[in-house]
Amino acid sequence: GAAYAVTRHNAGFLLADRLADEWTLPKFRRHGPGRVTSGAWSGVQVGLVKPTTFMNLSGRVIPLLLNESGFDFTRDLLIAVDDAAIPLGTFRLRARGSAGGHNGLKSIEAALQSQEYARLRIGVGPVPEDCDDLSEFVLAPFAHEELALLEKRWPVMVDAVRCWVHDGIEEAMRQYNHLGNQTE
Repeated sequence: GAAYAVTRHNAGFLLADRLADEWTLPKFRRHGPGRVTSGAWSGVQVGLVKPTTFMNLSGRVIPLLLNESGFDFTRDLLIAVDDAAIPLGTFRLRARGSAGGHNGLKSIEAALQSQEYARLRIGVGPVPEDCDDLSEFVLAPFAHEELALLEKRWPVMVDAVRCWVHDGIEEAMRQYNHLGNQTE
């Protein structure tokens, strides 16, 4: 909901909004347990899905995708997710792997029955040393200066997703993971 719109946990949604704008996709609309938009971009059919469930239940949107004709999650799915373990403004593309303690990814893995899907981890860390509750940290809104840093970094993340769309996850990792480690 609106109370969580600009929180660390919504970093993936913030990227999805930028992609929708860049690709001039229609407004997101409600569809089952998510909000979706789709269309053609640069000769490719693309779609964006934002789960409307609690983050820990993000996998509930997966059946929407699996029911699409020709959809292969090992090739056609890129999950954009917040990651408190990496610094704010950085990102990492991965072709597969564990949830790394992220409950949203655990839910997606359970729905797919697989860890073989691409993800773009968006850094929202570091977690302050005096933080006793990680959920409080990730559900807190970004500070003004944090949002300013992300605004500078969205274009390179959008470019990384563009590369993934056209060339696949391995090429996107090769071209963009070194850029993801930079914060300026």
